[in-house]
Amino acid sequence: MISDASIAPVAALIADPTRAVILCALADGRVRPAGELAREAGVSASTASEHLSRLLEGGLVEVERHGRHRYYRVSGERVVTALEAIGALARPGPALPHRRAAVARDLRHARACYDHLAGTLGVALARALVERGVLHSHNGHYELPEAGSRFLADGLGVDVARARASRRQFARACLDWTERSHHIAGALGAELLRRLLELGWLERSAGSRILRVTHAGRRGFQESFEIDALALRYQ
Repeated sequence: MISDASIAPVAALIADPTRAVILCALADGRVRPAGELAREAGVSASTASEHLSRLLEGGLVEVERHGRHRYYRVSGERVVTALEAIGALARPGPALPHRRAAVARDLRHARACYDHLAGTLGVALARALVERGVLHSHNGHYELPEAGSRFLADGLGVDVARARASRRQFARACLDWTERSHHIAGALGAELLRRLLELGWLERSAGSRILRVTHAGRRGFQESFEIDALALRYQ
């Protein structure tokens, strides 16, 4: 049973600004070394190590050890879901310096939310699929009818069968923290992002969960979904 007593320790872990930065840096589900996370958070290696130890003890991150090096990842999609939900409740902060504002804009446009597509582009894609009847939105999740399955599998090359065979929830509506609307999570969301990367429509940004839309992607999103990906970036 969830109670105040069980929520408070986890909330306290996330509430620390340094740990919040570290968790957000890991929110694309990939592993990152401790030194890189220290630089991301703007703290010393020893301070980052202390924070990572607390996150590890609290079950929010996992660690892989390779010799003297340690690599960290979030412990699962539920952690990223919690971060996105908190972000959706947060009030807008003060104006950012130019460089940080540009990064924030890119994150808002297209980013990996664990292993699925989020941001204005992720929300626009979810909306387009629902409007076309490819997906049906129902009580916090999406249903994929047979015609929609054929569209994604045959038309786009998404491995729908692998998504259906997964033990995780098939297609969940994930609240997007920047848009206050939903994008597609779950096994289907993961397969969609995997395919968009394979097609070269999206590219990962090194050391970040930002996803970049390529020239092929701008054409593909426009032709397949009538989504102007470039215009979305400047909304």
